[in-house]
Amino acid sequence: MEKKQYIYSGLALLAAAGLVTYIIKKKNDLPLDVAPNIDLDKYLGEWYEIARLPAPFEKDCYSTKAKYSKDAEGNIIVENTCYVGSPAGKFKKAVAKAFVTDPVSNAKLKVQFLWPFSGDYWILDIGENYEYALVGEPSRKFLWILSRTASLEKSVIEQLVQKGINRGFNTHKLIFTKHIEAVETQPEAAK
Repeated sequence: MEKKQYIYSGLALLAAAGLVTYIIKKKNDLPLDVAPNIDLDKYLGEWYEIARLPAPFEKDCYSTKAKYSKDAEGNIIVENTCYVGSPAGKFKKAVAKAFVTDPVSNAKLKVQFLWPFSGDYWILDIGENYEYALVGEPSRKFLWILSRTASLEKSVIEQLVQKGINRGFNTHKLIFTKHIEAVETQPEAAK
């Protein structure tokens, strides 16, 4: 009798896993809503990464930040930084250009670190005072929770995680970024 129970339990788990996969796939087939009317000048400046879905280009990063600015021609410049391996690890910096692809909302951008390759960067949600942002892309493989400060209230994080779930992101895989204030000053060797 116990063997049948295990089989039925196993089948029920498989069915539940299949249903969850089906629901996520169906959500991924839906259009991805973005924040309306992004003021890019307000978006410029420094952002701390609070959480992210795993990304190979951010493997083993601590104190991850992004800085957005404009160059003399008005292009958006993106500078991503982190410490690799540990809070006192090697300083890593990557610079890119970003281009608006939806001038109606200003929420859909392409970021190009290496020509001719670029990736989608969509602002899905933004705080009223641009104090936090939820950023993702249409394949729903990548998601970031960003803040103007190194920490964010738990209730705000929970709301942003729920918004990610509602848009079809697998937030169970979120990695919460460790920010170590003592090592956030760039070391002399990295300047």
